[in-house]
Amino acid sequence: MCKSKPVAKGTRAFGWPIGAVAERTGLAPSAIRYYESEGLVRPWRDDAGQRRYDRTDIRRLSFIMIAQSLGASLAEIRDQLAALPKGRAPTAADWRQMSEHYRAALDARIATLTRLRDNLGNCIGCGCLSLDSCALYNAGDRAGRKGPGPRYLMGDPIPARGDRSTE
Repeated sequence: MCKSKPVAKGTRAFGWPIGAVAERTGLAPSAIRYYESEGLVRPWRDDAGQRRYDRTDIRRLSFIMIAQSLGASLAEIRDQLAALPKGRAPTAADWRQMSEHYRAALDARIATLTRLRDNLGNCIGCGCLSLDSCALYNAGDRAGRKGPGPRYLMGDPIPARGDRSTE
């Protein structure tokens, strides 16, 4: 439960001080100010010049945290938040529409993690040839010809043992 309460100041019905927003969202005040400097939240100032945040700002900050955990850039997040209606809290339909943007990226991450889990005991997919089984999965370093990095983990199919069709 937040110790700080929203206060009635200025022309707004109420506003949350930055400490209450930080407590409510789990973000440091410096992070909240950073998101403000990036235009992702727009606090107003009370008569004493202190930042006050609306409930919509708390929801926006929560969305930012979720989107970043999915790997979204601030530019992508800014575009998504710009589509929200101004002056009111987002509806459930708004959030559903915004979440659809991340569905494909999340599905791709799930597929990558599934491949990693299923093949972790056999091959990390790096093409390093350091394991005896790499000669079977990656004879002649075929993965290395496709580019750097863990090719099999990044989406290239792991060939069946002895399969030379990917050469």
